Amino acid sequence: MDVHGTVADGFEPVGEAFARNFQALGERGAAVAVYRDGHRVVDLWGGVKDVDGTASWERGTAQIVRSATKGVAAAVLLLLHQRGELDLDAPVGEWWPEYKAAGKERTLVRHLLGHRAGVPLLDRPLTPAEAADPDLGAAAVAAQAPVWEPGTDHGYHPHTYGWLTGELVRRVTGRPIGAWIADEIAAPVGADLWLGLPDAVASRVGRVGPTEPPATSGALRTRPKRAVADAYADPASLTRRAFAAITPAPDENDPGYRAAALASSGGIATADGLARFYAALIGEVDGGTRLFTPETAALARGEESAGPDRVLVVGTRFGLGYMLHGAASPLLSPASFGHPGRGGALGFADPAAGVAFGYVTNGFRTSVTADQRAQALVRAVRAVLG
Repeated sequence: MDVHGTVADGFEPVGEAFARNFQALGERGAAVAVYRDGHRVVDLWGGVKDVDGTASWERGTAQIVRSATKGVAAAVLLLLHQRGELDLDAPVGEWWPEYKAAGKERTLVRHLLGHRAGVPLLDRPLTPAEAADPDLGAAAVAAQAPVWEPGTDHGYHPHTYGWLTGELVRRVTGRPIGAWIADEIAAPVGADLWLGLPDAVASRVGRVGPTEPPATSGALRTRPKRAVADAYADPASLTRRAFAAITPAPDENDPGYRAAALASSGGIATADGLARFYAALIGEVDGGTRLFTPETAALARGEESAGPDRVLVVGTRFGLGYMLHGAASPLLSPASFGHPGRGGALGFADPAAGVAFGYVTNGFRTSVTADQRAQALVRAVRAVLG
């Protein structure tokens, strides 16, 4: 299997780690990109475009990135705050009156971003077709009673995060969140990422599916603790119910699902698009666009939630819409903020190092917050930086 692309002088260990992922960890097809001080220093791809196919991955091949989408959605709300259009400390109901139902009157915008809203599940899950309808999704979360008093605790909102953020953006701007991302983020930054896949680029997107690491990869050492395994196995647990907010599980290769603007898990990106987006959050990219001011970047990585996560059943740390560096989701350093996608993808920025990172794959694993292949690449970047 050949690895293609370029690596700047000094970043060769990242290329070596990327190749080892294919040789030792059962990678089928993937890409990784790294930016340093706004310039691309790693741009690599290899393997097959489709997890179940033989056509080669090419430069520009994109994949669905699952919950790595959440970091892009969070940027919309923070940019609206940066522009003075959205107050993070105001009640959600100020823009979305229907949301004040069932004890959610005091839910603040920052509670949505910090996974503190208390609505990680739906008492009546939505089908994939219903989930793709933004009106139905918004109505479902607006009517849902919180599991805990909003703002008093935290727990990952795997699916409901998308309807919460998407509807709030629509109420504030009058525009669908996918269109806002296309016009205000992807186009000015020059990033290949989409929420609501256009027909014109559909042929660039590979098929995804589950894969298993080789028995010799050492993955057995990363088996979840008993409490975590039990939570995922119990249909009545908060964990299972949260991840089952869309039931049955959607077909992520279905064109209709890919066209839906599900801001929790439906984003599609190239590795370079994901890394370029994060690079633009912390600085100018190739001398051009910067999205976040330093003050907004500080808000993104300021700790909102920390400790035992009521849904993931491990200790997690969240800023305003972003996972922060920690044991559950190791990033580059304590300065990092970003978001993984369940089973593979990862994007983050580290303003202290001036680094932005993007990794996408077509082979999903059982990991939720820290994939073995992505972590091997992050460790290589850390080693390069010393």
